[in-house]
Amino acid sequence: MSVVLDRTAFYPEAGGQMADRGLLGGYAVKDVQVDDAGVVHHVLELSEGKALPEVGAELAGQIDRARRRVHMALHTGQHMLSRALVDVAQANTISSRLGETLCTIDVDLEVLDEARVAEAEELVNSVIDDDVAIRSFFPTVEELAALPLRRAPKVTDNIRVVQIGEFDVSPCGGTHCTRSAQVGMIRVLGVERYKGKGRVSFSAGRRARTELWQEAGTLRGLSRAFTCGPGEVPVVIDKIRRDLTETREALGAVRAKLADQAAVELAAALEKSPERRVVAVLEGANPESLRAIAARLTSQPESVVLLAGRAPEGMPVLIARGSGSSFGCGAFLKRLAEAAGGRGGGRPEHAEGRLPPGTDFPGLVAQLLG
Repeated sequence: MSVVLDRTAFYPEAGGQMADRGLLGGYAVKDVQVDDAGVVHHVLELSEGKALPEVGAELAGQIDRARRRVHMALHTGQHMLSRALVDVAQANTISSRLGETLCTIDVDLEVLDEARVAEAEELVNSVIDDDVAIRSFFPTVEELAALPLRRAPKVTDNIRVVQIGEFDVSPCGGTHCTRSAQVGMIRVLGVERYKGKGRVSFSAGRRARTELWQEAGTLRGLSRAFTCGPGEVPVVIDKIRRDLTETREALGAVRAKLADQAAVELAAALEKSPERRVVAVLEGANPESLRAIAARLTSQPESVVLLAGRAPEGMPVLIARGSGSSFGCGAFLKRLAEAAGGRGGGRPEHAEGRLPPGTDFPGLVAQLLG
């Protein structure tokens, strides 16, 4: 349910900017929208049994100042970053969006040079440091024609212009700071290609500070865990990555040896099997190990190989056949998974899946094979 007023200080969602929140006549305002006719609707949060205000009632409003203040910094920061992208990278803004968690600027270039975007960020922050005045006004037609607008107005009447010192002049109806220092800071979060155009993600003001504090807290936590200084964390992580790579390579070599040994033992068992079939559970074997072993065993044309690994998180399963066998691997694994409460499937010649920990794999296979 919404309320329409004869005048309001609540800003509706428009122009890429989020709507205000707050209180109106004691009711919580959870959204503010403007319809195609330009009518502003205040969407109220009504408790059970509480009715909307009477028509003609006079209502006092209170805007959520903290939210509005964030929006002012983000919107002013967007103007400044759009200006800087033009000056530094010759990238004109074609659209912008100020979201609850992410703000973006889309420009008319397919590729944005990250170094240029970093220069634009630095330029904006220098203007913020200079604390220039920001003026919002309604110029006459003659005054408007003389202004160096960054973009053309989207309306033809009551054109409002926001001027940030001598840095940027743009038509805009949104909420803005009154001095550039109130923006606090601008922070570019990322540069990417989006729908064939360049996109810059950014933050500003209190939101940017909060994000930085959170990231700094994470960095300090890592430095404590690694018993090093915050600046040394990347070096420590790089060393851990190298050690992990070496450990994985060593583990892979050990697994390969174990797989070779298991393959030799299972090949001997396969030779003795009248059905040319082998069923086995291999401790700690992962899917890669099972594939390596199965590849050696299925080189025998009539072979059927039913293998499982054993691990705390579950049992990887692989069923494969040689080129001369007609055993339906995918169909059998499907039956096996249904019986054990697992999952899996595949082709007639090869199938893989996973069964719950503790499954009696040999017993279940024997039961299903009859």
